Amino acid sequence: MTTSVSPLAPGLWGVLATPFYGPALAVDTESLRREVQLYTGLNAAGMVVLGVFGEGAALSSEEQELAVRSVARDAGTCPLVVGISARSTAPALEQAVAASRAAGSSLAALMVQINSPVPEVLAAHLSAIHEATGAGIVLQDYPVASSVHISAEQILAVVERCPFITAVKSEAPPTALAIARLTRGTRIPVFGGLGGVGLLDELAAGAAGAMTGFSHPEGLLAALDGFRKGGFHEARAAFAPWLPLANFEAQPGVGLALRKEVLRRRGIIAEASVRPPAPSLPPELSDLIEAQLAAVRMEVA
Repeated sequence: MTTSVSPLAPGLWGVLATPFYGPALAVDTESLRREVQLYTGLNAAGMVVLGVFGEGAALSSEEQELAVRSVARDAGTCPLVVGISARSTAPALEQAVAASRAAGSSLAALMVQINSPVPEVLAAHLSAIHEATGAGIVLQDYPVASSVHISAEQILAVVERCPFITAVKSEAPPTALAIARLTRGTRIPVFGGLGGVGLLDELAAGAAGAMTGFSHPEGLLAALDGFRKGGFHEARAAFAPWLPLANFEAQPGVGLALRKEVLRRRGIIAEASVRPPAPSLPPELSDLIEAQLAAVRMEVA
């Protein structure tokens, strides 16, 4: 199956956390609905379901479909990118076909992690997924999750071979350098991630926007709006009150638990549970959350 695809729109693509409830850690579709409402209320360019911080790899096939169908039902006209957690082609194809079916007309693209630094191998993997679904592909370079290290030149070689790639999500530090090299070599939009901690430099390097999760996407949107209106300096002024909180949430290992707890305190999700082996919230950091939130409230008031 092959269909025409279009580059993703610039702006904010919010990565949704997958909320759980109860001792069995069942998928909480009511809390997921409130997350969707948060992003649609901000007129985000789109949303990402089952991203790495959406714990897609921790869900069964049935739960993955449930999450995607729930988001698609509540997203209205807001387009969706669905993450594919498998890195081998056969299981990735199964996930991709199921995700495409569950997302229906809301699907903008499938997000596929880089699984090889060899352009020919990676291009064959992506082509198989596109041929099976007809979907555009967001190519995700996130070596923390994939354990694959690849150069900008190798990514550009893959983009050249795969005209169905609709965006690149660049999350290999130093991200501003990677994004600058990528945007010099392709017109395909390149998005930053990693919770927004490098967003200002990424925008200056040519990023099309932010494709990431943050407990307060309003801050990401303020930075994007500031950059569009006044460039780096206006974006910096708009994002400065939010950056310490984004940095706090981006701590390695515990970042997911922190983000979920802040979302819980905002009343968006009912419980902040994460699925093992992801670590739960350390009590030593719990008290710092309110201090971070109080500082933001004071600075943006």
